[in-house]
Amino acid sequence: MKKRLLSLAVVMGAALAAMGQLTMDVNTKKLGAPIQSTMYGIFFEDINYAADGGLYGELVKNRSFEFPQHLMGWQAFGCVDVKDDGPFQRCPHYVELSDPGHRDRRTGLTNEGYFGIGVKKGEQYRFTVWAKAPKNKANIRIQLIEENAMSERQEIAEQRLEINSTRWEKYTVMLTPKKTLKHAKLRIYLHGPNSVCLEHISLFPVNTYKNRTNGMRQDLAQALEDLHPGIFRFPGGCIVEGSSLDERYQWKNSVGPVENRPLNHNRWEYTFDHRYFPDYYQSYGLGFFEFFQLAEDIGAEPLPVISCGLSCQFQNPDPTKPGVHAALDDLGPYIQDALDLVEFANGDVNTKWGKVRADMGHPEPFNLKYLGVGNEQWDYDEKHGGYGPVFTSRLKKFSDALRAKYPQLKLIGTTGPNSEGWDFDLLQPRMKELKVDLYDEHYYRNEQWFLTHGLRYDSYDRKGPKVFAGEYACHGKGKKWNHYEAAILEAAHMTGFERNADIVHMTTPAPLFAHVDGWQWRPDQIWYDQTQMFKTVSYYVQQMYATNKGTNVLQLTTPKQNGKKTIGVPVANQEGQNGLFASAAFDKNANEVIVKVVNTSKAEQPITLNLKDLSGATTAHTLTLTHKGMDDENSIQRPELITPKKGSIAIEVAKKQSVINDQLPAMTFRIYRIKK
Repeated sequence: MKKRLLSLAVVMGAALAAMGQLTMDVNTKKLGAPIQSTMYGIFFEDINYAADGGLYGELVKNRSFEFPQHLMGWQAFGCVDVKDDGPFQRCPHYVELSDPGHRDRRTGLTNEGYFGIGVKKGEQYRFTVWAKAPKNKANIRIQLIEENAMSERQEIAEQRLEINSTRWEKYTVMLTPKKTLKHAKLRIYLHGPNSVCLEHISLFPVNTYKNRTNGMRQDLAQALEDLHPGIFRFPGGCIVEGSSLDERYQWKNSVGPVENRPLNHNRWEYTFDHRYFPDYYQSYGLGFFEFFQLAEDIGAEPLPVISCGLSCQFQNPDPTKPGVHAALDDLGPYIQDALDLVEFANGDVNTKWGKVRADMGHPEPFNLKYLGVGNEQWDYDEKHGGYGPVFTSRLKKFSDALRAKYPQLKLIGTTGPNSEGWDFDLLQPRMKELKVDLYDEHYYRNEQWFLTHGLRYDSYDRKGPKVFAGEYACHGKGKKWNHYEAAILEAAHMTGFERNADIVHMTTPAPLFAHVDGWQWRPDQIWYDQTQMFKTVSYYVQQMYATNKGTNVLQLTTPKQNGKKTIGVPVANQEGQNGLFASAAFDKNANEVIVKVVNTSKAEQPITLNLKDLSGATTAHTLTLTHKGMDDENSIQRPELITPKKGSIAIEVAKKQSVINDQLPAMTFRIYRIKK
């Protein structure tokens, strides 16, 4: 046995020796390109029940009875009628509860919430309803229930409410459950013989993010703040386009009184028949005002994306089909929506849309600087339909109008849904011709792509528009979940963002949120159920970068023999670099050098960091993400299975430089911070 162990040790030692110790030189004296405050951010799309049932704090499904099947989400019993002459023009439906005709019979409603209503023992929940009593006075009982309880009673909280007006009024009561449940339900009884009319039945935790009455779920919004994002892209994604123009996201429908925001079809309801959710709609309770407010709360620049008059081209490949896409001559209302959005965000309170914002509680402007026009649109060449500049002809009309009125606004175009190929090659030069400020690249690729594209941005045109990597993620070949290996490869790819900060100004991975009972797409950054959440390893990768961003790029290279000369080349898994990726930055605010190194190989690697022109430092603080199980992931049951760990390492002082010698474990991401 001893001989076998000794032989194994010799083999491993020989392998490490053959691999060699990679030396990386960091020029700490010369500051490179500024790293934009927007470099690392977040992208929100209402997929995987990210809004209703997720970030948005509302616990009642179909609260205004506007779903096409008006009682979807509700179980009605007794005498319940749905009517459509309610007080809110764009949400006209409501219910009338009437006497069931016998003292031992019941009339009422039960709401199932989003995969159940999650409540916590001892916390307060605010129930609100718009109601009227046709006979001057009526009573209802409001309960939170455990329907399948083994105890004597189902209710875990109850309040009685008297409706004392024949006119529509808003009523509020507080419910405090005696038990923590993931699958509670809301039940409303008619109490007494007099009928009652109910509209916009709502239940929110009092403890929302920033304690707002139409607020966000506290733990999920806090997780966004903890990412320290520089940019916040919203509301999508494919929902910006819609499967048809009627179903596109229309921001004007998402502002104003929440009771009067119309329902919108969510294209993710029917996109995947193998992950089908027939009750997936958009209430618009989380609307553009709330998006702007959330961006302000978490310290991120808002980046709204608007429809350019093209519905989803994946679902509607023929751009000449009537009603699917707006004709060039019919873009006026779409362009006006864009102009009005800027006024809503930045306009004085005396402007039409600035007043709408002020009336919603925010008289100060939101200081919008960026606007995305279109999502994953593209043009066609002769081999792929021959339809010509379908997207860019529309983008130019938007650009001309927006630049004429708001010349300081930065416009963002797109290079379509792919990182390469005919459509990307067609669109990228057109973005330069149109002189957009940035263009949005999207790529969901496998492990091999991430391992071989570390130099993607090193050869980009420095005179063209800046780059926004607006959607990206490593999708494991043959497996598509938040496994550890995918996160490490994303970390490796991000060294290329940082090294090329002169042209890469924004990045946001995707998607952001997923409900464990209602997901359609993965991997995702943050997962949750009705009461709990967990952060994936990919989330922690983003957090590590955002909180160790620095202010300027520092040159980091490794020596390579080029004929008789020795040159320095980037560390991006090039020949002889054994799966290593690295970048460096300087933080003017902390006066620190920050080095990021990712070992994507399956073996431990010795590395040397030569910090040139840096002396006096004796210790580097480290933050390390490492794990042995490549398929492992965090979960509701084990939310902190894999998290970054703090540490330190000694620095050796040499002439005019400091040296760090380290053994980097296999499949590890490590950050070094050194005080200059």
